[in-house]
Amino acid sequence: MNIYLIISGILCLILGLLHSILGELLIFRTKKKTNKLVPTLVTNGLKERHLRIIWATWHLTSFFGWCIGTLLIKIALDQNLVSKELLKFIIASISISMFCSSILVFTATKGKHPGWIILLGISILTFLGT
Repeated sequence: MNIYLIISGILCLILGLLHSILGELLIFRTKKKTNKLVPTLVTNGLKERHLRIIWATWHLTSFFGWCIGTLLIKIALDQNLVSKELLKFIIASISISMFCSSILVFTATKGKHPGWIILLGISILTFLGT
């Protein structure tokens, strides 16, 4: 069992969950009509179809985070699933993508959004898990 990959996988699951919940509470709640799942109330020239795709994309990133998290946990628990070369490629790809995501969030928010710290932590832990 690889503790670094377990922790980074759990962090991915938690980050995805918090991302969806906080997005709904802080961003999309005020843009919904009563009892509607998808937000449709637009302001400042934003079209409804744009708001809908922003909402879908917001939650899509959470789904991808959950997928990556479960993949990391599965790899951590059984590293004999695939060849060592493929395993190293998968782990390196995840580590690099999390690092780049961290830099992107840091740059876009001037370091004010705490998500970059979690993404960087996931990247480092995943790298250490190789």
